[in-house]
Amino acid sequence: MPYLFRIYLNEDHPKDFPFNLPFLSSGLNLRLRSNVTFFVGENGIGKSTLLEAIAEKCDFNVSGGNRNHNYNFHKTESELAEHLKLSWDTKTAQGFFMRAESFFNFATYIDEVAEEDRSVLDAYGGKSLHQQSHGEAFLSLFHNHFQKGIYILDEPEAALSPQRQLSLLSIIHKLEKAGKAQFIISSHSPILMSYPEAEVYLLDDKIKQIDYKETEHYQLTKSFLESPELYFRYLFEDYSI
Repeated sequence: MPYLFRIYLNEDHPKDFPFNLPFLSSGLNLRLRSNVTFFVGENGIGKSTLLEAIAEKCDFNVSGGNRNHNYNFHKTESELAEHLKLSWDTKTAQGFFMRAESFFNFATYIDEVAEEDRSVLDAYGGKSLHQQSHGEAFLSLFHNHFQKGIYILDEPEAALSPQRQLSLLSIIHKLEKAGKAQFIISSHSPILMSYPEAEVYLLDDKIKQIDYKETEHYQLTKSFLESPELYFRYLFEDYSI
């Protein structure tokens, strides 16, 4: 049983942004039955907005981090969190909100804190996140900081090679099978969303649960890799087989 098992909206919410996003047009009432949930869909559909609102309701820093990370670089949160409701089987204050697009700002904040207390870096592999490659920094966070709680990840594959995406799957499996963690992830990666028994929700004109092999991400990637030349014929005017 996941920590967080239901995400829903008040019926008296406003009608302007972000409540006019297509997938919210009929309201929102999700029941989570797995420790691993993926939100998928096109860019701009509202995946990050939804994750950010969930993170805000968990009292995590919406710039990235948890409730103990006190910094702010740019206000991005919408009014969605004010009308979002969470139902818990076991309420937890532990966890982390990781957003790929603002990870640089989070790493800068950690370096500033470490200037007064170097032990802070122990939770990130003992080394400044800025002194690691983007992918190494992501994995340092996952390996060293993820232990117990609810982890909300916005496109964590952004800096990860396919091999390192497999490493992330291993970390997820170790924690969630031990009953230590729940993951809610926004992703475009067919590798990540293939996680066994994960729930995959497509955000489109409505929100619906689908099999990961039904996603456009999986189908297009599979089709392209099997016959890339067929796509090149339409993508490149001067291409010929």
